[in-house]
Amino acid sequence: MASRLFSSLPRLSTKGLRYSSTVNGPPTRITTLKNGFRVASEDGFGETASVGVWIDAGSVFENDKTNGTAHFLEHMAFKGTPNRSRTQLESEVENLGAHLNAYTSREQTVYVTQSFKDDVPQMVDLLGDILQNSNLSEADIEAERAIILREKESVEENLEEVVFDHLHSAAYQGTSHALTILGETENIQSIQRSDLVNYIDTNYTGPRMTLVGTGAVKHEDLVAYAEKTFGGLSSEDTKVKSNVRVPFTGSEIRIRTDEMKEAHLAIAFESVGWSSPHYFSYLVLQALVGSWDRNMGAGTDSGSRLAETVAKEGLAHKFHAFNTVYNNTGLFGVYAVAAPGEKFGDLTYEILNEFQKLNDYISVDELERAKSKVKMSLLHHLDGNMQKAEDIGRQVLTLGRRMTNEELFLRIDSITKEDLSIVLDTYFYDVCPTVIGMGPIADLPDYNLMRSWTYWNRW
Repeated sequence: MASRLFSSLPRLSTKGLRYSSTVNGPPTRITTLKNGFRVASEDGFGETASVGVWIDAGSVFENDKTNGTAHFLEHMAFKGTPNRSRTQLESEVENLGAHLNAYTSREQTVYVTQSFKDDVPQMVDLLGDILQNSNLSEADIEAERAIILREKESVEENLEEVVFDHLHSAAYQGTSHALTILGETENIQSIQRSDLVNYIDTNYTGPRMTLVGTGAVKHEDLVAYAEKTFGGLSSEDTKVKSNVRVPFTGSEIRIRTDEMKEAHLAIAFESVGWSSPHYFSYLVLQALVGSWDRNMGAGTDSGSRLAETVAKEGLAHKFHAFNTVYNNTGLFGVYAVAAPGEKFGDLTYEILNEFQKLNDYISVDELERAKSKVKMSLLHHLDGNMQKAEDIGRQVLTLGRRMTNEELFLRIDSITKEDLSIVLDTYFYDVCPTVIGMGPIADLPDYNLMRSWTYWNRW
């Protein structure tokens, strides 16, 4: 099954397709340097450009001892180099009217800039400098610990973030996907310069990095800049290649705090990675399950059966279907916030029941409407240079190429009810979900009862 579920998406021919100019766009060009470093761009027009480096590295490449290193390193990149002090770095970006941002996820680290087109060479030079020559001084490391700890406190005030961290720790227990991005407090307080240097040497190599440009850029120029700036990177591909799925463990975590006003619930099932043939089926399923918020006023007209039930019976304050995707695994399910009480158990039942009955009530019209929602969402997330750069960087790292909009639409349009049935039967029927409950959850049903709801009300 693993070879089928995690095989790479084959290229599809778009010959003969006729989509509007809204869908058709400039081609994405990709060049690989001698050391394996890639340059990917969608050349455009205008006066501004987005240029960044996407790195195939994140918290999943850490262990219990080093967890938090990738995120810590992201902070240290802005503290200066032998060529630019921290003040000079900040002044250079400000004086150009540019923006420099970075973020770390479980599988990727990104450093990206926005600038005028004439400043692109300077932005590439700056990116190369902070990624390869950061000072990593002991004084800066010590000073940054307190900043990261305050960031961690801020993140932990976001209860949805907390629930999803618990979701990962339960679903992926015993693997690096269970680790948080920021790391545990003990690690933040103990990470040393040697840990940061080792992380750079291990993960910041040519084959694991891609320079991405969108907007007013020229591919040939970006390749020349990359040769000059990143051509000296190691050509060693340090990433362990594997198509073996990350082990998923159906389980639960209950954090009962009756003092809280709302109960938080996340129910997740194992899903698939970026390159799975089922990836687009999950996007359609996500649109079918949908979302709802009592402040929106919608419900019966939202196009989601679950939303209709939740709105009509007052089961929750809000919910949304989530689809978290990684290279060789994923989490698909529903996150909800509700008032405590008997209806909390009903909410849990209706969520699990949705995946058992979904296959029965999907009509042709509902399927087509869901496909339209997915296509609209994909186009919406490509509305801007930064969004396009994000899409290119992710796809090049995960797929080794970028699918055209035409291919995306072709894959979505080709999904049938039978495709959805395969996914529902394989991943949602008679399986162990991962359940996280937090807050006043006295009425959260027993796990074995929830487990039984994945099969006994199927027919």
